[in-house]
Amino acid sequence: MNDIGEKLRAARESAGISLARMAALSHFSKGHLSNVEAGRRTATADVMIAYEQVLGDQMQRRGLIAGLAAGVVAPAAVSELIHRGFTAALDDPAAEEQWRERADNLGRDYMSVGAGELQERLASDLVVLQQQLGTPTMWGLAARFLSVYGKTTGEAREAIRWYRMAAVAADRSGDTTVRVWVRGRAALALGYEGAALAVAQDLADQALTLTERPSLGRLNALMAKAQMAGVRGERAAALAHLDTARRVFDQIGSTELISDFAVPEWRMATFTSMLLARLGDPSAIDAQEWSDRTRPASLARFATHIEMHRGLMLVRFGDQAEGIRYARSALAKLPTAKHSQSLRLMLREVERTAA
Repeated sequence: MNDIGEKLRAARESAGISLARMAALSHFSKGHLSNVEAGRRTATADVMIAYEQVLGDQMQRRGLIAGLAAGVVAPAAVSELIHRGFTAALDDPAAEEQWRERADNLGRDYMSVGAGELQERLASDLVVLQQQLGTPTMWGLAARFLSVYGKTTGEAREAIRWYRMAAVAADRSGDTTVRVWVRGRAALALGYEGAALAVAQDLADQALTLTERPSLGRLNALMAKAQMAGVRGERAAALAHLDTARRVFDQIGSTELISDFAVPEWRMATFTSMLLARLGDPSAIDAQEWSDRTRPASLARFATHIEMHRGLMLVRFGDQAEGIRYARSALAKLPTAKHSQSLRLMLREVERTAA
């Protein structure tokens, strides 16, 4: 593995491509590629193929493609990548259905799988998916994958890059529902985290302008507007957006309980809890109980979200020391692999509010 990693690094450097640029071109994280080149992680088939796509002749000169063909990495993985690529290239209708199924699984996995593990899996899918964008349906599916990929990144600037790419992919699908969902979901992710509010505002406004038809994308965009107003301390505006969002939820709320592409009761309650906790509104307690009562027991990460909201409430009610202790303790109880950018930013918000 060390030898393969060294050859990959040498091929990349000979081509004059930085590690950061390679990460952007291959859709793998910079940290993951660094670990592969250093021999700390396995050079899997999807990584090798991604390097070959970017570096071409440099890979051939160093015998890396021959190594791939000879089974340096798992032949089964190579076979799967080749099969999926040719299936789509032949315009097999089954390929779209397979990717739709993978997208559905992705929505469910986001709720329970750690960001690091999910990002690696998504990167593998995106390496293949980017070669299969021959139909509007595939562009729409790619938009969903890119949106989730953005949420697995470690900081807002990187996430925004992927959210914007997801919006472009959604536009190429020509599907208004997808276009609204991608923008609304990205805006809500940023608004919930209290990050990059100007970008969140722009994405939410775009989503709401595209159509007035009730949808999960519109619901996300309205909740994003409420969260942004909450962060800014604009209580009246926040509650007005929340009221509008509740009316949309009453029309199109999801029955599916576990998917990032759904907004069931427990998730609407979680969004509401965060907003009301930010406002220091005692009715946040009702939203927290609503979320705990309706949330599937398996979703430990989202139970921690509610505990963090309770820590923020304590701070808002004047008990700064206990609020910080409560929030830190809640996060510490969750396995580190399950920590997310949202939870880390929530803790930072609790600490900043208490200061």
